[in-house]
Amino acid sequence: MTPPDISLEFFPPKSLEASFRLWDTVQKLAPLEPRFVSVTYGAGGTTRELTRDAVKTIHRHSGLRTAAHLTCVNATREETLDIARGFWDVGVHDIVALRGDPPKGEDRFTPTDGGFANSCELIEALKAERDFTVRVGAYPDIHPDAGSMDADVTYLKRKFDAGADEALTQFFFDADAFFRFRDACVAAGIDKPIVPGIFPVENWKGARRFAEGCGTRIPDDVAARFDAAEADGSSEAFARDFCIDLCERLIAGGADKLHFYTLNKPELTQDVCKALGVTRSDRMVA
Repeated sequence: MTPPDISLEFFPPKSLEASFRLWDTVQKLAPLEPRFVSVTYGAGGTTRELTRDAVKTIHRHSGLRTAAHLTCVNATREETLDIARGFWDVGVHDIVALRGDPPKGEDRFTPTDGGFANSCELIEALKAERDFTVRVGAYPDIHPDAGSMDADVTYLKRKFDAGADEALTQFFFDADAFFRFRDACVAAGIDKPIVPGIFPVENWKGARRFAEGCGTRIPDDVAARFDAAEADGSSEAFARDFCIDLCERLIAGGADKLHFYTLNKPELTQDVCKALGVTRSDRMVA
């Protein structure tokens, strides 16, 4: 089995302790030589400044290719593009462009007055502004606002037509869900990379909550196996083995890149990557 190329996602810290935890995670995972690392926005754009600071710090001090998440929420077009220009000017030329989740307490996304109406508008503007590498979201399990896989595939094609370079999928628990989605994308004429998103489950209750929030389907047998592992105290070992098996199935099915949602916890991602043959370098992060 040829080891995959990997990328990693972090979230911005909200406290001094969380800042230390993020930097420790970066230091521990940097030797895996990821293609890039990314830093998320909070729902409703609530961590905009924190994201900006974390992106710039990781880019400046780690030597890793760093991508900034950028959304359409709670900002005008000019405010959003000004943030993007700021990233470009410090050498951050990768953007993960997303519509974004609505602010807390709101059920639906509503465009800000003078803001981008959707991710396609954001992608087009970013590409017109600078030669960013733009990555976008994709959904093997149907996005809550989509209604069908066909709608998800059609909208992903629109994002690529707008200029996106690569898609990163939402996490999933069933490799076949990814394969069905990938095959539907190919049938629709999409020929850009679609990278599976992998969520190493450090906390099963939290994972179920995340899955419910983003529409990720958990097969009944998978839920039962995680529940049983929780009950008998083997959850850590089971989560590791489950994630390794999922990744191996994806690689066997043709996936040569994987994107890990780390939740700023390095250990399980380290273990999984080691099992997949992702070799460690002697990279040191200052």
